[in-house]
Amino acid sequence: MTTQTSQQPELRRVMGPKLLLLFIVGDILGTGVYALTGQVAAEVGGAAWLPFLIAFAVALLTAFSYLELVTKYPQAAGAALYVHKAFGIHLLTFMIAFTVMCSGITSASTAARAFASNLAVGVGWEAGNTSIMAMALGFMLVVAAINLRGVSEGVKTNAVLTMIELSGLLLVILVGFYAIAGGDADWGRVIAFETPDDKNVFLAVTTATSLAFFAMVGFEDSVNMAEECHEPNRIFPRIMLTGLGIAGGTYVLVSICAVALVPVGDLASNDTPLVTVVERGAPNLPIADILPFISMFAVANSALINMLMASRLLYGMARQGVIPGVLSRVGQRRRTPYVSIIFTTLIALALIAYVSYASENAVSVLGGTTSLLLLAVFGVVNAAVLVLRRDRVDHGHFRTWTPVALLGVLSCLYLVTPLSGRPAAEYEVAAILLSLGLVLSIPMYIASRRRGQRLKAVEESDEPRSHRS
Repeated sequence: MTTQTSQQPELRRVMGPKLLLLFIVGDILGTGVYALTGQVAAEVGGAAWLPFLIAFAVALLTAFSYLELVTKYPQAAGAALYVHKAFGIHLLTFMIAFTVMCSGITSASTAARAFASNLAVGVGWEAGNTSIMAMALGFMLVVAAINLRGVSEGVKTNAVLTMIELSGLLLVILVGFYAIAGGDADWGRVIAFETPDDKNVFLAVTTATSLAFFAMVGFEDSVNMAEECHEPNRIFPRIMLTGLGIAGGTYVLVSICAVALVPVGDLASNDTPLVTVVERGAPNLPIADILPFISMFAVANSALINMLMASRLLYGMARQGVIPGVLSRVGQRRRTPYVSIIFTTLIALALIAYVSYASENAVSVLGGTTSLLLLAVFGVVNAAVLVLRRDRVDHGHFRTWTPVALLGVLSCLYLVTPLSGRPAAEYEVAAILLSLGLVLSIPMYIASRRRGQRLKAVEESDEPRSHRS
């Protein structure tokens, strides 16, 4: 396996600071903020900005750990590579990789479904469930084609889509400021906590934070592109922290404008809360008709980036020998990991078909499950930073403070537990996914045992000859 993968060409380094920044911002600014603002407000009332702020802080703690690891080991595979180096347990490594991959593919599949739905609404077509599913499948094939063509095309497409989705959020902020300046805002709602009857303020805030964290994930995907970046050791710290800051600031401003202009009840019961904000803030302007199309591009961007991440994760793990080496094959012409791209696309197509028939309004459950899985991974990554302090490398790298990594472990693990107020449905979905991962790990375990037995047999057969010589 090692010989096979070593003969593959290296990935092409095409990403500089600008493309990397757009990749990170575009990955974070996606489906979450466009769809979940109202549901976050349903948990805490007008103080919807607070969970986004806390989610940003938790993400920042973990980002510091990722920065130390990606500058120390600038290779694809991300969290799985770091966990494998730290603990050396193949099953744990496989499950980390599988968890991250599932979160990305599931998010991309749901984004494809959302894209198809938004497209149907935008053109005024009352499409049925089968038609929506067909459009979503077709969209995912387009994403695969972009991914197969090359990372340069992928990140450039991401750059365009990022500017479009960022313009939509800036539109919400500008309309909000315009309405606020005209005296149409209710600032009392911005600081008002309205929690469900069965929760106190602290539990409501942590529940909302668990949901809001879905809107902050994405920064970790960039480490899977390390082998396709120019000078990753130098550019990653500045660019990742800048991207997180842009996303966090945008979320806080959007949530403040939303609750200042629209009552919480209207936000919580609306599938397109930001469209409602623009309609209330500028009722005489037709700009609200534009936002659904911008939302469509936003979820398209999420799908593209998540599929880029998932394929590069599998490619990196195959090169490390944790999963079959065939997944590390790189095309001679386009220099893209085509086998991993095809494999992840097939999974995404199956998920789209399943989600189309099994889920009607599962945005909050899906988003919460995604954040649940990734927070568990983040907790392990923060611990891996501390374990890998004993591993020295021959180049300079970023180093986070030990208390920051410890706080990252504690905050991530708390948001994973039922103490944070997560609904049971999220744990049920996560259990199904992880059970599937465990089933898939069995062939890997059997293959590793057989390799070990063959190696032992060869060593024993060589023993007499070595004595005779």
